[in-house]
Amino acid sequence: MDRAQKEKVVDELGQIFESSGVVVVAHYTGLTVAEMQDLRARASEAGGAVRVAKNRLAKIALEGTAISEMGELLTGMTVLTFSEDPVAAAKVAEDFAKGNDKFQILGGAMGGDILDRAGVTAVSKLPSRDELLATIAGMIGAPASNIAGAIGAPASNIASILSTIEEKAA
Repeated sequence: MDRAQKEKVVDELGQIFESSGVVVVAHYTGLTVAEMQDLRARASEAGGAVRVAKNRLAKIALEGTAISEMGELLTGMTVLTFSEDPVAAAKVAEDFAKGNDKFQILGGAMGGDILDRAGVTAVSKLPSRDELLATIAGMIGAPASNIAGAIGAPASNIASILSTIEEKAA
């Protein structure tokens, strides 16, 4: 890699660290190409991505950021799993690690906070953005359906009373 390519990689990594909701750092020593492709596919499906970069360049990209301490995790063969959704990349990494002993999560960052291994696990157990939006939509919709039911109920009661009165009159 020449200097211009390295600068481009540092800029790309800087954008990843700045724009991602969560970044998970893991060792991937011994993963096959097929296993790495599986990880990439899972991350892509969840709205995230996977990036292998030189640790030295990633540390340069981290300099001066709120998560610069994450550079301490960048030793050995590391891979970055990241997503804009603050939970998606952590879920993908945790699920992949459960089925593959060669993939060892070291930690990561969420917003401006550095996460250890337990922190990544805790984040992975949170509901995703889509799940939260669905829950909120359900909560907003529930009162509306209750109101519609309450408004509709007296009308049905009146109709049944009127039909009872008609039957008695007949």
